[in-house]
Amino acid sequence: MSITLIIGLGNPGDKYTKTRHNVGFWFIDELANHYGANFKVESKFSGEVAKANIEGHSVWLLKPSTFMNRSGLAAHQISSFYKIPVDQVLVAYDELDLPVGTVRLKVSGGHGGHNGLRDLHAQITKEYTRLRFGIGHPGDSRKVADYVLSRPSQDDEISIQNTIDKTIAEIDKIISGDTQKAMNTLHTD
Repeated sequence: MSITLIIGLGNPGDKYTKTRHNVGFWFIDELANHYGANFKVESKFSGEVAKANIEGHSVWLLKPSTFMNRSGLAAHQISSFYKIPVDQVLVAYDELDLPVGTVRLKVSGGHGGHNGLRDLHAQITKEYTRLRFGIGHPGDSRKVADYVLSRPSQDDEISIQNTIDKTIAEIDKIISGDTQKAMNTLHTD
């Protein structure tokens, strides 16, 4: 099944733009830039929306304007309006349990404590495809909130950006549903 909706998870506002928790926004902004798509605010979808032509596929791009823990609202609104099945949805987000500079493509699964995914599961189920961008872990669970809401070091930011670029180079395979071929490339670190 091909992907027709890509959702980048993050928090709205300048305060969060460069934080680790906004890596999903970093990815989707870079993807839109790469394919010449422009976001516009769509209140009926509780977010910013763009339409991109990715290697011959027409794909909706969405950045929810709600905070992370309400991301499912925007996902539900746009997927219901355009009747997009959940198996045609790709969600890009930050992943604490992966080292910085890694990315993993996964179909379905649990939320792993991620509040954005928790709300997506409540709104659209868990059967969507995920792009998990590694941001590393602070080593202490009590430091997680401050860690994800802070900016990464310059080296980590460069590493994350390189991973985003590597993923965009494989996006045609992901969009067309050839996830195994994309995994073969993306999962080699």
